[in-house]
Amino acid sequence: MANVNIRIDDNLKRDTEGILSELGLSLSAATTMFYKQVVRYGGIPLDLRVERPNQETLEAIAEVQKMKKNPSLGKAYTDVDKMMKELLS
Repeated sequence: MANVNIRIDDNLKRDTEGILSELGLSLSAATTMFYKQVVRYGGIPLDLRVERPNQETLEAIAEVQKMKKNPSLGKAYTDVDKMMKELLS
């Protein structure tokens, strides 16, 4: 087994460990995965992440939650054609 020593910013390491922990991975396991994928794909194909909604999505979720609590805030349709006509007008 080879040892690899790298130098990175303390904050970057802490933030990375937090995300990897949410994914159930250690820094060592993630580094090994990274190396194996680089060899397998001849590049960097990884897309491992914790989904974090952007501000617009967070606002939309909050709006829907308010509408669920108070249905009078939104508009309900029983006729798809009528809904589409109103949306497109």
